[in-house]
Amino acid sequence: MAQHNEMARFISFEGGEGGGKSTQIARLADWLRARAETVVVTREPGGSPGAEEIRALFVTGAADRWDGATEALLVSAARRDHVRKTILPALESGAWVLCDRFADSTLAYQGYGRGLPLPLLQNLQDIATDGLLPSLTLWLDLPLEEGLRRATQRKGGEARFEGLDFAFHRRVAEGFAALAEAEPERFQRIDAEGSPEAVSARIAAAVCARFPDLA
Repeated sequence: MAQHNEMARFISFEGGEGGGKSTQIARLADWLRARAETVVVTREPGGSPGAEEIRALFVTGAADRWDGATEALLVSAARRDHVRKTILPALESGAWVLCDRFADSTLAYQGYGRGLPLPLLQNLQDIATDGLLPSLTLWLDLPLEEGLRRATQRKGGEARFEGLDFAFHRRVAEGFAALAEAEPERFQRIDAEGSPEAVSARIAAAVCARFPDLA
């Protein structure tokens, strides 16, 4: 995958189901805004009108609705629109971009989880993102059983991946660990156990370490 932009204020949140990404993104956005920073909070799949339409197809319905290759193509099409319409304009304006999932999720879910070849997926992501990667990726790591327990308690209809078997989710978790090991400068593992306040403090410390001007 292409190198990330060291100067881009682009942070992605990654991890398996139930890790608390949405909660922690909102808390980090508040923390940054309290420091008079401009923040755009977005998500994948989604984050632009066209990508949100694709999201509705991607996250609903039966677990076996799409195979891995179809999933990868759908989410990459959404990502392309998201990058062009939302992320790049925000970064160019000087805003922070906090994104709930990005290209690493495709490698973890469709690569490690579904078994698609990683080089193929990496090439697809280069097309979708024009080589853009986050400056910092926060991997919210939670024991698998706890994450799935939390995920099953969530309300809403976006539960297609939660219907997949435990072995799939284990492969996804192993995928995130492998991705983090391969790119230690970009990835920061965050222990997602404990209170939201405790997790937020770990995230703030990681963000300040990556962007020292915030400290």
